[in-house]
Amino acid sequence: LKHSTRQRFIAIEFGYPTREAEKEIVERESGIAPEVAWELAKLGEKVRNLKEHGLEEGVSTRLLIYTARLIREGIPPRRACQVAIVWALSDDAEVQRSLEEVVATIFE
Repeated sequence: LKHSTRQRFIAIEFGYPTREAEKEIVERESGIAPEVAWELAKLGEKVRNLKEHGLEEGVSTRLLIYTARLIREGIPPRRACQVAIVWALSDDAEVQRSLEEVVATIFE
């Protein structure tokens, strides 16, 4: 946008929720067990910390909810994370390997 056009709008900065808040959101929106929601919220934090290391964007709460729904439907947690988070965030094989390592530290 041109500078003069941008001045006509109000900017709002959005951050990610705290781990506890994200756990509550994931649990409520997906119907997943609280323990799994906590692990997914923890995963979200860890993946977001990779943004400075080749990852263009962090995992959204929405992707964590999608992952939780897959787990609730019987998909193993690591597989659910792979298809709903790892593959969604990057096509780069090295970045995907890094993400899968993070997933493996949480869902052993």
